[in-house]
Amino acid sequence: MSIELRHLRCFLAIAEESSVTGAAVRLHLAQPTVSRALAALEKHLGIRLVDRSTHHLALTAEGRAFRDKAAAAVAAFDEALDPGRLRRWPLRLGHAWSALGPYTTPLLRRWQQDHADTPLELLRIDDRTAGLSRGEVDAAVLRGPVDTPGLVTELLFTEPRVAAVTSDGPLAARTSLTLAELAGGPVILNTVSGLTTLDLWPPENRPTSTLTVANTDDWLTAIAAGRGTGVSVASTSSMHPHPGVTYRPLSDAPPAPVLLAWRERAPHPAIPQLAALAREVAAAGSPRSSMPERE
Repeated sequence: MSIELRHLRCFLAIAEESSVTGAAVRLHLAQPTVSRALAALEKHLGIRLVDRSTHHLALTAEGRAFRDKAAAAVAAFDEALDPGRLRRWPLRLGHAWSALGPYTTPLLRRWQQDHADTPLELLRIDDRTAGLSRGEVDAAVLRGPVDTPGLVTELLFTEPRVAAVTSDGPLAARTSLTLAELAGGPVILNTVSGLTTLDLWPPENRPTSTLTVANTDDWLTAIAAGRGTGVSVASTSSMHPHPGVTYRPLSDAPPAPVLLAWRERAPHPAIPQLAALAREVAAAGSPRSSMPERE
């Protein structure tokens, strides 16, 4: 049996719904049709994509790797058939939470001024590559090391790291903090799209407990509720203010690289201009620290 786009759509729906039944409802298909599509795809690839040994359906390691490839293929197909994009090919720029920080608005304004024929669409996607590996965007602003195969990165600038603490807690009264001071209590980690991992701390002084969340909004909510502290970059304080969260400089944390990333194969033709303009805006801006003044 030859593999068609419908097989990929069925697999992606199963991955999203974690259920063959849910995928069938979503696609308005009969459940046996979706099951047969999955079986045909697995037979063609010669691998198991879905683990059926547990009560809750889950992707295998191979299934997770194939999901990104399938999503990119489906996205490319849908985009190729979008008549609106044939007339104006927009450049989709993904980010996970703070885009280019204080340089975001200057970049968007300059791009509109200098490249009005190529719309720049800024999209927040809660994913480690901000949708880039899944084909949802053409380029992405990423922070920290990027080890996803097939991606090319270029350093734009670096950003100081900050601590995020509960506003009515004792740490908020400090003018600056250290990693060791955060290690004494739970640390909130955004494991889906965030930058911070336990590797930021020295092995001998890592936090003894953590709480994981899936996006920036849940990260802020957990910190405001006093469930732990967090580490981010300076632009987060201005891009994501929260009445229950106070940001303070981290005196002993290394700065975080801010990268522009794109797929090595078939890149959008406007990416070189985007990279050049982003570097220019960052170099010319030299904004004052986005850290709030102490109350």
